Amino acid sequence: MTIRVMLISPAMNAALREARFDGDAPLDRSGRELAEAAAGAVPEAGTHLSGPSTRCLGTAAALGLAAVVTEPALAGWDLGRWTGRRLDEVGAAEPAEVAAWLGDPSAAPHGGESLRDLVGRTGGYLDTLQGPGGGSGGGVLAVVEPSVVRAAVVHGLRLPLEAFWRLDVAPLSLTELAGRSGRWNVRLGRPLTAATPGPSAD
Repeated sequence: MTIRVMLISPAMNAALREARFDGDAPLDRSGRELAEAAAGAVPEAGTHLSGPSTRCLGTAAALGLAAVVTEPALAGWDLGRWTGRRLDEVGAAEPAEVAAWLGDPSAAPHGGESLRDLVGRTGGYLDTLQGPGGGSGGGVLAVVEPSVVRAAVVHGLRLPLEAFWRLDVAPLSLTELAGRSGRWNVRLGRPLTAATPGPSAD
């Protein structure tokens, strides 16, 4: 059975503007207003999900999504003791640990999840989904952190884990996966203000 999975990255907040490992900061005023303005561009879906972060839940609310279910399996990347700190601060204080984190997908010097663990968790959840195909009103729409979108693309296209670092996910962009476990087609992120026709799958 095929399914359409639509992933929306949350709107901007202060942590993202400061290149900070997000410590669950809420949307700022600008991010909330942009999300509210994009509400009319959100595609229909049979199921609405959100990652558990304040930023994801706030974006889902601003987009006007109804009956949103919080999904722990779609939580953002657990970066342990680095959470809430700026990347440049961590790089200056722990250069060897940051180098290991960037260079080894199995490394978790911060005490949280490794990149391998993140992709495995995200991909494992995607592969368990069952539901209607990509018709109007069907499929799953989830507001998730950019790290989860990137992990989903890496998993869906069976890319090397290192490709995660080469993927950029803009705030309030839509990435679509259509298919089934082991065979996903991906339509990469586009602003919600653009037309959003569904992808095809076989």
